[in-house]
Amino acid sequence: MTSEQVADRVAGEAGERDGSGEASEGYQRGLGNRQIQMIAIGGAIGTGLFLGAGTAISKAGPSLILAYAIAGLVIFFIMRALGELLMYRPVSGSFSDYAREFLGPFWGYVTGWTYWLFWVVTGITEVTAAAKYVQYWDKSIPQWASALVFTAVLYLANLISVKLFGELEFWFSMVKVTAIIGMILIGIGVITLGFSDAGDTASFSQLWSHGGFFPKGIGGTLMTLQIVMFAFLAVELVGVTAGEAADPKKTLPKAINTVPWRIAVFYLGALIIILSVVSWTVFEPGVSPFVEAFAKIGLPAGAGIVNFVVLTAALSSCNSGMYSTGRMLRDLSLNGQGPKFFGVLTKRGLPLRGTTVSAACMLVGVWINYQWPGKAFEYVVSFATISGMWAWIMILLAQLRYRRKADRGELPPSEFKAPGAPWTSLFALAFIGMVIVLMGIDKDARISLYCAPVWAGIMVVSYFVLKARNPQAFARKDYSAAARESVDQAA
Repeated sequence: MTSEQVADRVAGEAGERDGSGEASEGYQRGLGNRQIQMIAIGGAIGTGLFLGAGTAISKAGPSLILAYAIAGLVIFFIMRALGELLMYRPVSGSFSDYAREFLGPFWGYVTGWTYWLFWVVTGITEVTAAAKYVQYWDKSIPQWASALVFTAVLYLANLISVKLFGELEFWFSMVKVTAIIGMILIGIGVITLGFSDAGDTASFSQLWSHGGFFPKGIGGTLMTLQIVMFAFLAVELVGVTAGEAADPKKTLPKAINTVPWRIAVFYLGALIIILSVVSWTVFEPGVSPFVEAFAKIGLPAGAGIVNFVVLTAALSSCNSGMYSTGRMLRDLSLNGQGPKFFGVLTKRGLPLRGTTVSAACMLVGVWINYQWPGKAFEYVVSFATISGMWAWIMILLAQLRYRRKADRGELPPSEFKAPGAPWTSLFALAFIGMVIVLMGIDKDARISLYCAPVWAGIMVVSYFVLKARNPQAFARKDYSAAARESVDQAA
C-alpha cells in the first residue's frame, strides 16, 4: 500500500479534508467548542450518579467519596491517553481505529463492534429507565409506549444534522449541570445558615460521626468500585466527535483537561454536600440520594425536579448512543470489517444507514418493555459495564504502543502528551483489572462477566470467517505516512 493510499484511507474513502487540513472522512465539522464542552461534561454525569450513588452509599458510607476520587483520577489518565492519540490523528473511529493501527486488525474489529454493542445495550437500558421515570407522573402510560416515542424522537433528531445532536446534548447537559450546582448551593446554605428542616442536623461532621469515614471497612469501599466506574461510562464519547469537531486541535484538549474539575464539582462536591445534609444511614439501594436530600431539606417539589433531571440524563445517554453507533458502523465498513452498506453518508454528512439499523436494534427495548415491564432494566444492564471498560483498556494499550513508536521517532509526536505516561496508563490498566476481579467476587455484578465470554466467542469466530473471505481488509496497514501528512497539512 502506497503512502497516497494510506492518506486517502485516513481522510475517508473520498479522501476529503476540511479547511484546517484535518481529515474530515466525509463528515461535516458541525460541533463547536460550546457543544464539545457540554458533551464532555454530560458524558461524565448520568443515571450512575443520580440513581446508582444511592446503592453505593448504602454499601460504603462516606468513604464512597474517596472511591469516586480515585476512580476519577483513573478516568483522567484514560482521557489524557485518549487525548494524546486524538492529537496524533483525530478520526471519528477514535479508539477502534487506534486499536486497529497499534494493536492489530483483530483488536480494532473487536473494539468497534463491542463499542457499537455497548451503546445499543446502553440505549435500551436508558430508554427503559426513561419510560419508568415518565410513570412517576402518570402510571397509566405504558412503559413500551414511552420507550417507543423516545426512541423515535431521538432517531429523527439524529437524522437532521450533527448540529442538532450537539444542541440536544448541550441542553441535556445544561439541565444536569444546573441541577447539581443548585443542589450544592442549597446544601451549602443549609449547612452554613441552618435553614430548612435539615438545618439542625446538617453538618460536615456527618461524614465521620456515624461509624466513621469507613463504616463498612475498606472492603465495603472496594466493592463499590464497579458501581463507581459504571457512573463514568461514556466519558470517552468526546473521542468519537473528533471527526466532526469544528477545531479538534483546540476543542478536544480543552474538553479533556476539564475532566478533573468536572469530577471534583459534580461528583465529589455533590456527594460531600449530600452526605453532610443527610446521614449516610438514611440512603437505600435504588433510591436517588438527590431525592432523599431534597426531601430532608423540605422541598416538596424536589422529587419531581430530580425525576425530570434523571429523565434528561437517560435521554442524553440514548441520544449519545444514536450518534456513536452510526459512526462506529461506518468506521468498520470503511475498513472492510463491516458491511459496505454502512459506509454511505447522506448529503448532510450523516451515517443514515448505521444509525437506522442501530435504532432498530434499540427498539428491542420497546419489545422488552412490553413483555416484561417489571424486569426490563435488569435484563439489559448487565453487559454495559464490562463492554464499556473494554474501550478504556484499548485506549490505554494503544496509547502505550503509540508512545513507544513516537519516542523512537517512527511516528510524529502528539501535541498533547499524557503526563506521567507510561506509568499513569499502566496504573489505570491495573485499576481496571482490579475492578474486573471485584466484579467476579460480587454476586450481583458477576452476570456481567458471564456475558463477556459469549460475546468474545462470537467475535473470534466472525473474525476468522470474515478474514477468510476478505484477507486484505484484515491485513495490517501502515498509517505513518498519512499521520505525518496530517501533521504537515495542519501546521
